[in-house]
Amino acid sequence: MQISTRNRLPGTITEVVRGEAAARVSIRVGDNQMVALITRESADELGLEVGQEVTALVKATDVMVLTGGGDLA
Repeated sequence: MQISTRNRLPGTITEVVRGEAAARVSIRVGDNQMVALITRESADELGLEVGQEVTALVKATDVMVLTGGGDLA
């Protein structure tokens, strides 16, 4: 399989929380933790489970987090 996404983060699933429509998947990537929100259907089809080795593919135009009253000006 080939894919154009360049941001590939191999990791291990540490938690899967399935809701009615969505699933929150926590992935340990090195010393970091990331969380993906995907459809429940996708999580079930992929058979996602804690301990499973996966690769997170990131394709986003923006990722922003600001705390502590930082000045954006």
